[in-house]
Amino acid sequence: MELRHLEYFVAVSEEQNFTRAAARLHIVQSAVSAAIKSLERELGASLLDRNSKRVLLTEAGSALLPRARAVLDAARDARDVVDEVRGGLRGTLRIGTLTSIGLIDLPGLLGEYHRRFPHVQLFTGAAASGTQGLVESVADGRLDLAFVSDPGSHPVGVDVRELASSVLDLALPLDHALAGRKSLTLADIAEFDFIDSPVGFGNRAVADRAFAAAGLRRRVAIEITDISTGADYVRNGLGIALLPSFVLSGTDGVRVKTIMDADLRWPLAVATPTARTPSAAVRALLSVIDEYLV
Repeated sequence: MELRHLEYFVAVSEEQNFTRAAARLHIVQSAVSAAIKSLERELGASLLDRNSKRVLLTEAGSALLPRARAVLDAARDARDVVDEVRGGLRGTLRIGTLTSIGLIDLPGLLGEYHRRFPHVQLFTGAAASGTQGLVESVADGRLDLAFVSDPGSHPVGVDVRELASSVLDLALPLDHALAGRKSLTLADIAEFDFIDSPVGFGNRAVADRAFAAAGLRRRVAIEITDISTGADYVRNGLGIALLPSFVLSGTDGVRVKTIMDADLRWPLAVATPTARTPSAAVRALLSVIDEYLV
């Protein structure tokens, strides 16, 4: 049994698609298919149920997956030990990130990491479903760690550690009926159309939870995945928005108000898996994060 066969199997299991797995592994799809077939022949069992839409694990595949991950983790740890002896950390880091972070200088942080560990290859990406998707990707092994906002409840096997926080402030068009009010409550704004992120994003979770706690309902008329554009939608009269204060700092053409009666704290956190031992590359990044935020 070859390690690369297990690596290909894990990739297909996590991506549920041969094409995406091949792209992730930077090899051709035919090589992935051939490796999986070879593994199935060696084990004498079908591991994957293939159909036109997605690839699912069979009972045998489900039993093999955690053990395959454990074998790959052990091989990774062995390489890490040798690399450290040779004087240079190597490997790859798959990092999930929000579309807009703001509270930390992520390029600066990763730049510092790269200067210290130039032989570690960094891959970053966002998730279409926001924090929820990022946390799920950490849980199932597709990401080594992720910068997330408010995950609410998160899968077993994921640790979420807060790094910093902001507050959601209200952005109004300059000519809005409430623009002249000195103080506002959730009840004051609940009747208006909102611009917000889709369900699964941390800022949406914070706002939804606040309205639910107050026994109020609201209507999200427009959903956006990049909160940095929220003020532009407000400025053009398409609705009002609750956005992290760092997004609204220095923004022209909108009136910014604080909501007085709600917990609208928006945290930024780092999510890491607890179901497997972090690699040396992950541990090094966590150490750089701690130093960077002091």
